[in-house]
Amino acid sequence: MRLALFVTCLVDLMRPSIGFAALRLLEAAGCDVVVPSTQTCCGQPGYNAGDRAAAAALARKVIGEFDGCDAVVAPSGSCAAMIRVHYPALFDDDPTMRAAAERVAGRTYELTDFLVNVAPLQTIPGRYDGTLTYHDSCAGLRELGVQAQPRALLARMPGVVITEMRESTTCCGFGGTFSVKFGDLSAHMADNKCAHIAQTGAAAIVAGDLGCLLNIEGRLRRRGDLHTRVWHIAEVLAGDDGVCR
Repeated sequence: MRLALFVTCLVDLMRPSIGFAALRLLEAAGCDVVVPSTQTCCGQPGYNAGDRAAAAALARKVIGEFDGCDAVVAPSGSCAAMIRVHYPALFDDDPTMRAAAERVAGRTYELTDFLVNVAPLQTIPGRYDGTLTYHDSCAGLRELGVQAQPRALLARMPGVVITEMRESTTCCGFGGTFSVKFGDLSAHMADNKCAHIAQTGAAAIVAGDLGCLLNIEGRLRRRGDLHTRVWHIAEVLAGDDGVCR
């Protein structure tokens, strides 16, 4: 299968190790992976802010870059959901572009969903011994149904003990532009999430969206927690961050 990796702009700018980990996992699953070098943003920030013109412009760019592949995979539920769920509606007045958007949308997957349901990962390359707790990111969970998939992959790692936190499906407070527009409310939501993480006693918090991880880690450190590790699911599964081994 020839697929394209949509790295996401946040991963590219803030934590490229996630992109490299995703690439290794997809190759381990037997996929021929291409990474379009001109890719940037999926357009979700503009879309969430009500700027549909900007979102549509970026969507056109993404569609042009990824239309020729058998599948598009993103290590982000929110970006995958933007493409899969929202792209077609951006082109209601353009039948040709809507058809192209639907074509790409139908081939787009969140990373763990792809590795469980499309190209099953036979061997987990990473190694980790210890306790983890998992945060379910909003878009991946509610728009793509991603919940069991990451846990199924983690459960196949012999040394991993998954300790579920209270309200694992409750928003961490990031929400993209939400955390900027409603800073106090976002901080309160992040505090609740951090408290639930602490109650598990887990050594690490794992999630599938870097936005959530940045928000959670920032709040953990401001609360004085300098020890809980904060990892993307791809880093744990691939063992590529130099620690998850």
